[in-house]
Amino acid sequence: MSIHIYNSLTSKKEEFLPLNPPQVNIYTCGVTVYDESHIGHARSLYIFDVIRRYLKYRGFQVNFVRNITDIDDKIINRANELKTDWRELVRKYIDSYYEDLERLGIDKGDFEPRATENIPEMVKYIQGLVIKGFAYEAGGDVYFSVRKFPEYGKLSGQSIDQMETGVRIDPTEHKKDPLDFALWKKSKENEPSWDSPWGRGRPGWHIECSVMSQKYLKTDTLDIHAGGRDLIFPHHENEIAQAESLTGKPFAKYWMHGGLLTINAQKMAKSLDNFITIKDVLKRYNPDILKLFFLSAHYASPIDFSWKKMEQFRSAYDRFAVLFNKIDRKFGARQIMRGRIDTGGSEIHKYKLKFEEAMDDDFNTTQATSVLFELVTLCNKVFDEYDESKEDYMLILSYAIVTIFELGNILGLSFKYIPEDMSDAWVESLIKRRLDFKNKGNFKEADFVRKMLEEKGIILEDSKGGRTTWRRKV
Repeated sequence: MSIHIYNSLTSKKEEFLPLNPPQVNIYTCGVTVYDESHIGHARSLYIFDVIRRYLKYRGFQVNFVRNITDIDDKIINRANELKTDWRELVRKYIDSYYEDLERLGIDKGDFEPRATENIPEMVKYIQGLVIKGFAYEAGGDVYFSVRKFPEYGKLSGQSIDQMETGVRIDPTEHKKDPLDFALWKKSKENEPSWDSPWGRGRPGWHIECSVMSQKYLKTDTLDIHAGGRDLIFPHHENEIAQAESLTGKPFAKYWMHGGLLTINAQKMAKSLDNFITIKDVLKRYNPDILKLFFLSAHYASPIDFSWKKMEQFRSAYDRFAVLFNKIDRKFGARQIMRGRIDTGGSEIHKYKLKFEEAMDDDFNTTQATSVLFELVTLCNKVFDEYDESKEDYMLILSYAIVTIFELGNILGLSFKYIPEDMSDAWVESLIKRRLDFKNKGNFKEADFVRKMLEEKGIILEDSKGGRTTWRRKV
């Protein structure tokens, strides 16, 4: 079955046919590093990482580029507010961003270019637009002439007349038309700046993504350009205008946009005291639980965060923990989940097909995740009916567990936050070893075994007759 993607450019679901299969070139807009990354960023970073993982699973060779905006009005204003050098501010929040990525278990892009590392290429790009008549210099600034690009508005579905309503030219700007947008900004006093044919200045926000996506993916036309729904206009609309005016080619074949995240049905804002960072959430919940929350809604749909919902997903995650630990106790350490099982899979294969069918349908993670829980239910049923004389029981259970891990990995679920349990037989063997130590007078070693078992949640109780009983900590 082929993959189908909802294309924001055509407003319909289309079969995914990359330009040069099996290669797929994806660019997604990254973070602007002026503050800690919040859970809205986490959702966007995560969902497009899942899409990359699934495409790789389906055999595509994915080239994935995600930028970092490290020069911007927000960065300059925040640095001035904190009375710090903008470069120090950027360095601090880039480090913090990568800490968040690592903790979330989200892979870096093949390239994660910074805007300030690519300014000569941006200058050259802008020069090309000026030469072609799509841009003009005014008072040291350079603007893109929107009306020179007849297809402007094709992504957002707006007409020029609709855009004009309420638009006014700022007195500090020198542009000819209210709709024109800045490609290059003349530097103000004490602002970061770089040399250009138009004087010292810095690039506009929109130009960086057009330039870096094409540079690092080595193509004029991307297979997929992705980002949050709030970026459709003006950011992505402007990217299209810049790129297609310069190259004369389509900028991206498919446009994908993630839905926005709210907090208790309100927009996230520091003024509302509901600004929740990635670090805030990960202090209370492991990353897998946050990911289950994200997976509960289609990537293109809005999602509303609350701490109450997070508790519900903690409970859902516990279903995996209960199953895995039950298997640990019965069969020993989690060896059953480690290797791939090539037999006994006919019963489980239909679940994999159901997972793939869901993901092929515009990456329907809600349905795909439900397959994992169906496998948990199946495993519990097989486990409860387990009969050592029936070999197929063990084969089905083994294949199901391996499949949970395999499909979970595609969804970025590591399950590493579920501690491995100890089988009853292993606990009994350690208690026997402890008794041997005591009988030989090696009390230090015996005490070490007791402490080790306590750390694993095993409580020992010694009777006066020398017998030791044990129980698991509740």
